[in-house]
Amino acid sequence: MSRLLHVSASPRGAESVSLGIAETFAEEYRATHPGAEVDHFDLWDGTLPEFGPAAVAAKMAVIGGAEPAGEQVEPWRAAVRTFERFDSYDRYLFTVPMWNSGLPYKLKQFIDVVSQPAMIFDLGPETGYRPLLTGKRAAVVYTSSVWGPEAGPAFGSDFQSTYFGDWLRWTGITDIQEIRHHPTLTGDYALERKRAGERARQVARTF
Repeated sequence: MSRLLHVSASPRGAESVSLGIAETFAEEYRATHPGAEVDHFDLWDGTLPEFGPAAVAAKMAVIGGAEPAGEQVEPWRAAVRTFERFDSYDRYLFTVPMWNSGLPYKLKQFIDVVSQPAMIFDLGPETGYRPLLTGKRAAVVYTSSVWGPEAGPAFGSDFQSTYFGDWLRWTGITDIQEIRHHPTLTGDYALERKRAGERARQVARTF
């Protein structure tokens, strides 16, 4: 039985477009996958650990073949627990609103916490990175209100999907479905919202 984790990066609750689209996806997924487990990881709920100096030192110790020690131990354990929670699912739904042409900082924090050696990747001096999250699937809801694929550079750039999609593939997740909502300042919001909802249901049915 499949297990789906919704990782949400929007703090806007009921006002969030990305969360609304994700709710449409989850509703359709539950209806078409009876018995499937669907859980939610709200990156703003206070459970995401910091990844500061002690955690970075622990990571470098592990890369160098040593064990974290002293003040490194608990931050490293917190990172491991967060990764294990994430890794226990085989399907992911990410809600990714655009912030300043990129990602919300909580999502970048999540990436930095879970992207650890022997968890997300192996690293060899001659082979480089080897991804470890193979065999999983991801659906990503990308939203923005100003930038759009047809908008000029005065309306921003897309470092949102380019960065996040590259991170997913780097981890080994290559089965990726995108759901987009980019009405821009002059577009038809209602029409684009409807299209995004239809796309969410379409992806969810066979996810």
